[in-house]
Amino acid sequence: MHEVIYEADTPQGRFFDVILLILILASIILVMLESVDNLDEKYHDIFYAGEWIITIFFTLEYFARIITVNKPSKYIFSFYGIIDFLSTIPLYLSFFIVGSHALLTVRALRLLRVFRILKVTRYIGESNKLTKALVDSKTKISVFLFTVLIICIISGTVMYLVEGEESGFRNIPVSIYWCIVTLTTVGYGDIAPITPLGQFLASIIMIMGYGIIAVPTGIVSAEYTKSALQNPTQDDYINTNTQSCANCNHDNHDDGAKFCNSCGYSLHHE
Repeated sequence: MHEVIYEADTPQGRFFDVILLILILASIILVMLESVDNLDEKYHDIFYAGEWIITIFFTLEYFARIITVNKPSKYIFSFYGIIDFLSTIPLYLSFFIVGSHALLTVRALRLLRVFRILKVTRYIGESNKLTKALVDSKTKISVFLFTVLIICIISGTVMYLVEGEESGFRNIPVSIYWCIVTLTTVGYGDIAPITPLGQFLASIIMIMGYGIIAVPTGIVSAEYTKSALQNPTQDDYINTNTQSCANCNHDNHDDGAKFCNSCGYSLHHE
């Protein structure tokens, strides 16, 4: 039962996960269709019944995952455990909180399991390298964001003094909001300068926005490249198996491993 639910190396495990993904997609589609008023009026009972059938299946699956591991807390408080729980309870909460069943769309996060089913765990290694680059860049990015915030505060204050309430810059916080929207090149258009000086300053802020957008990309790219040069042959995730430890729920094992590299428990216990 543990191999079927947690692993995808066997036909039974792969079949179970494929069915699981189909139900997740079906659940998301049902919630989306239910939000369309004319469809909900005609097929509300069908949508409601379908959601309950899928929710009951997910409830049984959630408890099955708990009872098939020796340390249930390892699963319950893991990333997937929390996602599985959050994707199961919304329909039950609808008895107490009206409209909470719409939160069922959180089930989309469960589609991350497709990486395991399609045996593309090798790409998770690249994703970890990118994550490491982001972590290594956090100090530089924090300084950069703080600098951008200072620029927005100063520019917003100047625009408030230049334009004033007549142009929609009612106060400094609103002016800072306008500056952030302009600097990020979003430009909602709800507030716009009308004086020549204000338009000139706005033009400078817009041009700065294009240059500022490239800075975080350059920082992360530099860290990613540095990591690759320091470890040119490093490949932390060359394994393509989906072996999961029934004791601690650890699932990053080398191909051909017989024991869990986290707790030493047998991966092929009878």
